[in-house]
Amino acid sequence: MYFSASGLAPEAAFLDITMTTKTSMRALILDNYEGAPFRDTQIDLAAPGQGEVQVKIHASGVNPIDYKIRTGQAPYAMPVLPAVLGTDLAGEIVAIGAGVVEFAVGDQVYGLTGGVRGLQGSLAEYANVDAALIALKPKNISMREAAAIPLVALTAWEGLVDRANIQPGQTVLVQGGAGGVGHMAVQIAKALGAKVFATTSTDKLPLVKELGATAIDYTKTPLEQYLQEYTQGQGFDIIYDTVGGPTLEASLGATRHYGRVVSCAAFGPHNLASSSLRSTDVSGVFVLHPMLSGERRAHHGEILRRVTALVEAGQVRAVLDSRRFTLDKAMAAHDAVEQGANIKVVIDVIES
Repeated sequence: MYFSASGLAPEAAFLDITMTTKTSMRALILDNYEGAPFRDTQIDLAAPGQGEVQVKIHASGVNPIDYKIRTGQAPYAMPVLPAVLGTDLAGEIVAIGAGVVEFAVGDQVYGLTGGVRGLQGSLAEYANVDAALIALKPKNISMREAAAIPLVALTAWEGLVDRANIQPGQTVLVQGGAGGVGHMAVQIAKALGAKVFATTSTDKLPLVKELGATAIDYTKTPLEQYLQEYTQGQGFDIIYDTVGGPTLEASLGATRHYGRVVSCAAFGPHNLASSSLRSTDVSGVFVLHPMLSGERRAHHGEILRRVTALVEAGQVRAVLDSRRFTLDKAMAAHDAVEQGANIKVVIDVIES
């Protein structure tokens, strides 16, 4: 049972409130960045610290950053080894650390909480996570669906809302609308009242249409053509790029004057001349920054609360790969994402 701090004597207000007495847990450990498989073992489980909650993990979402960390391709985020990887999670709170009053034991939560430098990931039975980084899971979806949402929804929201200040009625082009971040950006932009367009490959056109966007087959329709068809050559109000490289380069010159380009894939050199001549604001999104720096972590919890409301209203959903993976098959799940899985792959930590 959970009692709020306001209902306790002052000296008891910061005691841990717990439903678990476990001191060890199953976890997958990465020992090197040279392609070694995860090591399945038991590790110590400490009590949650100040500002933390202990989550019994039901599901772990797999994102491209997960396999990039595992294979040594993300030096900006890689933890000191040995480490537990896994960025997204969904689960149930089983213990409350000192100073946490906004959550209760038994709450079902989700968030982008670890798997990067200094923070334990979600490929384990439990994790002590910063309470600022999580929110209550949407009531109308499963743990698997919830674990697929945090990183991609946060990335989409930060670009559309925090950077581009999206407004109802604006035209929004999502480059890569059937990808992880892309399919969330399409739905969030639509839910916030924008007129949404999205590029994708031929086989993903039905999905992008279903999510609420005007689908554009980038393999058959050049940018100049759809720019003229949908904006009379004036350009889009906002372009959210999830692809990078030449796609981002082309997008820089495809906004209206004083428009905005946001990218979560701007990892190469780019010439800003075309955007400068249109007075376009260009922004990057690096969703791991709050976890790595400790800055603005509470904002991630705030965003997820907004996302929860959209999910419960039926305006946003995660599209999951149909394959099921357990902790025993975590390497296969990573391989599936690296090989281009159908949007979101989830590992069931608790098998159902």
